Amino acid sequence: MTISKEKKAAVVAEHRKDDSDTGSPEVQIAILTERITGLTEHMRTHRRDFASRRGLLGLVSRRRRLLDYVRRHDPQRYLDIIGALGIRK
Repeated sequence: MTISKEKKAAVVAEHRKDDSDTGSPEVQIAILTERITGLTEHMRTHRRDFASRRGLLGLVSRRRRLLDYVRRHDPQRYLDIIGALGIRK
């Protein structure tokens, strides 16, 4: 599932560091989290949609790699990201 342009722009505006920031790890992780949330809701109603399940697992893996990168380079930034997005329980 994709997210609308407006929703993506709102997510970018909320998580960017400055006005020209569109690709920092925080922004990428936030966008992936929105897509994962949408796909998770889709999977709750369409349990046998295996193509979407594969896409969901790919998104989760990509987000995991970005989070691992941030944790390696700046552990405090990692904690701030997961706290803001509510990723870890």
